[in-house]
Amino acid sequence: MSESLSLRCDRGGVENPWPHRLAVITTGATFLLILAGGLVTNTGAGLAVPDWPTTFGYNMFLYPWSKMVGGIFYEHSHRLIGSVVGLLTLTLTLVLWAVEPRRWLRWLGATALLAVIIQGVLGGLRVILLQETLAIVHGALAQAFFGLTAALALFTSREWKEEPHPLPGERAGHLFWLAALTTGGTYLQLVVGALLTHVGARLDAHVLLATLIAVLVPNLAVRILRRHTDRSGLVRPAVILCGLLVLQLLLGLGSYAHRFTSLALPLVSSLGLALPVGHRLTGGLMLVSSLVVTLRVHRLLGLPTPAGYRGRVPGRMPA
Repeated sequence: MSESLSLRCDRGGVENPWPHRLAVITTGATFLLILAGGLVTNTGAGLAVPDWPTTFGYNMFLYPWSKMVGGIFYEHSHRLIGSVVGLLTLTLTLVLWAVEPRRWLRWLGATALLAVIIQGVLGGLRVILLQETLAIVHGALAQAFFGLTAALALFTSREWKEEPHPLPGERAGHLFWLAALTTGGTYLQLVVGALLTHVGARLDAHVLLATLIAVLVPNLAVRILRRHTDRSGLVRPAVILCGLLVLQLLLGLGSYAHRFTSLALPLVSSLGLALPVGHRLTGGLMLVSSLVVTLRVHRLLGLPTPAGYRGRVPGRMPA
């Protein structure tokens, strides 16, 4: 048994759990980062701190907590959480390259690290150059990075190291394309949503895509529930996706009423912030749920097991 292979397992011969743990933690931290970004955008605090990478001339990590008030609190907290996500992504990438036998997954971790670096630079340039276009790209990339971290969490799970049981029937490929279309449509909707948030444009496209997704999601769920009820890995995210769709439509209607109509909403000051932020977060969760279904269906199409785990018994060293 080679030394390099033994480094990938602990003393009991069990697969190293830290890649998966770090991927899950990074995904959770990214969710918090998107929450913080939504608060920054919808409170108008995006330019509360005028310099970058410093904060009013201070080292970002040494800025006094006592001065974090008003918009500065939202913007500076966003920067600090972003730094944590960057550090977690760096750690995850290093751990993957140290213990992960699947080459493609190591490179996917490196891609995540590159993405989080680009995202940080975009956020900084947004402050310096005052460009709304950068804000839109920053918001769109944030959701893509959220999906990427969720994929890493899935790929590093025990599920992905075991031999899959392919889906029966010739229509499994149709299910994959339906899931992929749902995922693509959901992400495109998030991009258009970022455009609507920052410049108030393309409400028509946002409504059109919402209608398309409202058709795709139930169709995807019904197909899974009718033909693959024994696949809990598909049923659970499909049901969650339907629940998120209902919530998202309600949040969207509330956000529309608050921003584009003169309707008097109760608790308008609180709802004016909670509705758009919740709408953004729910959209991200829909993207992740749909992506999980897509990736799992793709894996269950009877494709070969990824190199690095073929012929291995989960939890034990190969002979």
